[in-house]
Amino acid sequence: MELNGAEIVVKCLIEQGVSHVFGYPGGAVLYIYDAIYKQDSFQHVLVRHEQAAVHAADAYSRSSNKVGVALVTSGPGLTNAVTGIATAYMDSIPLVVISGQVPSTSIGEDAFQECDAVGITRPCVKHNFLVRDVKDLAEVMRRAFYIATTGRPGPVLIDIPKDISLARCKYTPAQGEVSMRSYAPVTKGHQGQIKKAVQLLRGAERPMIYAGGGTVLSNASAELRQLVELTGAPCSTTLMGLGSYPASGKNFVGMPGMHGTYEANLSMQNCDVLIAVGARFDDRVIGNPKNFAQNQRKIIHIDIDPSSISKRVRVDVPIVGNIKDVLVELNALYVQSLAETPAAPGVLDKWWQQIGVWRDKQCLKYANSTKLIKPQYVIEKLWEVTGGNAFVTSDVGQHQMWAAQYYHFDEPRRWINSGGLGTMGVGLPYAMGVQMANPDAQVAVITGEGSIQMNIQELSTCKQYNLSPKVLCLNNRYLGMVRQWQQIDYGARYSESYVDALPDFVKLVESYGHVGIQITKPADVEPAIREAFGKHKDRLVFLDFITDESENVWPMVRAGKGLTEMLLGSEDL
Repeated sequence: MELNGAEIVVKCLIEQGVSHVFGYPGGAVLYIYDAIYKQDSFQHVLVRHEQAAVHAADAYSRSSNKVGVALVTSGPGLTNAVTGIATAYMDSIPLVVISGQVPSTSIGEDAFQECDAVGITRPCVKHNFLVRDVKDLAEVMRRAFYIATTGRPGPVLIDIPKDISLARCKYTPAQGEVSMRSYAPVTKGHQGQIKKAVQLLRGAERPMIYAGGGTVLSNASAELRQLVELTGAPCSTTLMGLGSYPASGKNFVGMPGMHGTYEANLSMQNCDVLIAVGARFDDRVIGNPKNFAQNQRKIIHIDIDPSSISKRVRVDVPIVGNIKDVLVELNALYVQSLAETPAAPGVLDKWWQQIGVWRDKQCLKYANSTKLIKPQYVIEKLWEVTGGNAFVTSDVGQHQMWAAQYYHFDEPRRWINSGGLGTMGVGLPYAMGVQMANPDAQVAVITGEGSIQMNIQELSTCKQYNLSPKVLCLNNRYLGMVRQWQQIDYGARYSESYVDALPDFVKLVESYGHVGIQITKPADVEPAIREAFGKHKDRLVFLDFITDESENVWPMVRAGKGLTEMLLGSEDL
């Protein structure tokens, strides 16, 4: 059959099983929107800002293991989307972003709403395409989905000039798998390296498992849990890996890094064999690499991306491959090894005794109050009310860290936040994407009075599509993490971190047609959360918690310091 380019785009989206597209129309994509109007195979979600479109598509992908799709127009439509694209890129999230472009004949002439989409996005996409011939469009669409989802996942941009979306050509449905000669990511790990890893783990007296977001992305949670069970080793999961091993698991020692637990950081520093599973030893996890390297240990690193291995920390056993595939083989070899040589009883007893001493520090303990609402208390009550089963999206700042520390995730893909880029304003559009992908789930947004205002216009989108996340705003009148750093490292000079002229959030939320509640007393915290998830379960509820403005996130490793130089509280300053 012969179709125009816009119709081919829609056909390819349907072919890829897409059920939701998040977007905002404009002149360069009107032919595509006209084609969307004529179909009913997928739903288009009209956001109020292009940044939110990409964030929503991002969270849709994170929470469902599907490809998120966003559609934006040329010029400012594309530039508004760049923050969302970069956010997904840093966290390796599979997205396909379709942008409109001025007609092919106008490219390079500074036409109205023209920008170099390929050049602008090159540093923050896995790949991008500018379609010059409508005959290439279907193949480009298919390649984009293939590239986004294979190897190390990531966003792919397709830039489509307006005349290409109007031009016609013969359309041929997809036939077989996509094959690209220049792109063939490795999935299976090297068996010799996996055997070395098993030997190191079997000989370890102080083993440690450090799992990151790659474990979640490759759906390897079950295999990770088996590895922990087989080895008996403590397990720490990064901010992006939370839920891949259950927080309630007996071997869980918490999150490592800048705001990680004392026991996780000391275990990372003092183990004799460390196996990193889908993690990248980033600066927020290991702090100063020189400090991290002070203690001799053998390091095994499993990652789909060879460029991530030995990038910041030299490793002894590199294993390139898909996390799930590698762990399946590693676990099988480990079981075989145990059958041949059973583990000596009590071999890790001294190690666990030492970890017990570190745990006794109770580094997440805080002084609760009957007068001021403590932000940690709000998160604890949210966890209790939801039974730990909610999807929790987060903005970026102190509230993000408290959510990671005090909402105990037992399952993967329930914790949706911006890890690598640290993007404020993601929380609400993330919740939209999560709820579109999981319509019957409980969805909570953890945010602050600063972050929420960056994409607060999406309350309108939530109203239009009857989305009902519960927004918990930990309102301390400060840009909290900035204020904390200023207190600790800048002589308490609070430069531009106090937020003046805040809106009345209750009235603002009500003006969008939602429910707003302000909470000022600790005794009212739990009843308010129960009311939101009970009486108002089918409404968006904005809970404005007026919290203690002086509260800091502890523990903390200051910038440039090592894991052994943790501050456990204000008394360490």
